[in-house]
Amino acid sequence: MLTLEGATVRFGDRTVLEAVDLAVADHEIVCLLGPSGSGKSTLLRAVAGLRELDAGRVLLDGADQAGVPTHRRGVGLMFQDHQLFPQKDVAGNVAFGPRMHGVPKAERAARVEELLGLVGLPGAGGRSVAALSGGEQQRVALARALAPRPRLLMLDEPLGQLDRGLRERLVVELRELFGRLGTTVLAVTHDQGEAFALADRVVVLRDGRIAQSGTPVEVWRRPASEFVARFLGFENVVPAEVSGTGAATAWGRVPVPEGSPQGKRTLLVRPAGVRVVPAGGGLACRVVSRTFRGHHVSVLLRPADGPPLEAEFPLGEVPGEGAEVAVAFRAEDVVVLGAEPQSRS
Repeated sequence: MLTLEGATVRFGDRTVLEAVDLAVADHEIVCLLGPSGSGKSTLLRAVAGLRELDAGRVLLDGADQAGVPTHRRGVGLMFQDHQLFPQKDVAGNVAFGPRMHGVPKAERAARVEELLGLVGLPGAGGRSVAALSGGEQQRVALARALAPRPRLLMLDEPLGQLDRGLRERLVVELRELFGRLGTTVLAVTHDQGEAFALADRVVVLRDGRIAQSGTPVEVWRRPASEFVARFLGFENVVPAEVSGTGAATAWGRVPVPEGSPQGKRTLLVRPAGVRVVPAGGGLACRVVSRTFRGHHVSVLLRPADGPPLEAEFPLGEVPGEGAEVAVAFRAEDVVVLGAEPQSRS
């Protein structure tokens, strides 16, 4: 459905996208994830035709889009600020795209009614957009983007202005809606939880290049590099010398999965893989702080040697602050990370 071949965008002397290759299949939901300045929104704008490529190609259904204006690409766009027309009511906003495409009035009205029902706003066509809540405006913007039946729907931080509880509810609704409609989606977000809940595939960008691409489970279980691991929020990352099924680290010897790459590497130890053992049977640590995370407590440990460690404990098994504990590591929660790509000069 969508193919990028060597997509490159430069702002003056700065390369914002560098030779990006990406394919999105029909009915697939792909989320672009990365820190600010990684090129996420620029990639979206290049696909939409809002930003010209300096090199490479954008193809939709195999057709090169060079020179094709945005309104002829058959893509839907939804931005963080919604950009609804304040002078139009809800129905007028949703009907805008079909009207611009010459869809007859009765068919437009039926499409508006259908979409408002799908996004959970049945009968809201006559309401003023100024009277809508943030969540309702988001739903209207989505209905408007879907109204012309785009072959590709692109979302740029669509839930960014909403509070966390509403975002979590809407992202579940969005995935269900896109699945029901068979919509192909390319979405941009900086929120890992949002991306992992919405996407069939997550693409992590760093400095205009793809750092990792995979299903949410693949990326979460096996980050490709230290950058990806730290971006996902993992802090237990340490240099190591891997030999066999163990690795020498600042925390002592840490077990690694069988078949792990050998030699000088970087290890990720998931917090769930740090477990308390009897005194003298593991790495001695002091409990520095505890943070409630809902279904577990995140505990920061300070070893006598090496960097701090983050561990997870069930609610009823949390050691007190200042307590002295010994910890060991589970091999199944240890990831030997890949090498970082060479940075651009």
